[in-house]
Amino acid sequence: MSLDVSIATDPAEDPRAVVVLAHGAGAGMTHPFYEGLARALTADGITVVRFNFPYVEAGRRMPGRPADAVATWRAVAAHAGGLGLPVWAVGKSYGGRMASMAAAEGDLAVEGLVYLGYPLHAPGKPEKPRAEHLPAIALPQLFVEGTRDTFIQPIEQFEAVVATCQDARIAWIEGADHGFAVAGRRRDPLTIGAELAPIVSGFVR
Repeated sequence: MSLDVSIATDPAEDPRAVVVLAHGAGAGMTHPFYEGLARALTADGITVVRFNFPYVEAGRRMPGRPADAVATWRAVAAHAGGLGLPVWAVGKSYGGRMASMAAAEGDLAVEGLVYLGYPLHAPGKPEKPRAEHLPAIALPQLFVEGTRDTFIQPIEQFEAVVATCQDARIAWIEGADHGFAVAGRRRDPLTIGAELAPIVSGFVR
């Protein structure tokens, strides 16, 4: 697949790895959440490659076919591999789930995956989980999750799903919702994104 989507590279000085960072369904790659996360990661020696999914490029609000998003993930990961460093996939919600689908098919060229708020199911619909492909992923996986995230309630169901994975762990953010906002802590999206960087960086190490 040709790279017909927007890509932004945030280079680190003397980088040790590359993170390909995918946005969620509600905002493109320039949202302050991703800006904050990218800045903090580059400051820690990780080059960040951000991109838009095709539906964002087309000016649509709703995601398109999963196959298009999966193909975009493959193409951007291959592009990032040209930098000559280990490549890791990081995705917020929808972006992470699309990475997991690509990895389950076995042809996503990355070292591991980090999900920032994996959308196990639509809020209030735990009877329809999006998890049947996860046990097929052999790569290391890190689920970064807020304990108040309505996309993974009940938590016991989510933990049972993660337990079916070959190599996965959970990093809990106490009191955080799906966007990692915490009640009683007033933070802008730039700060929220930046504060997740140590968790991501630690896993990439």
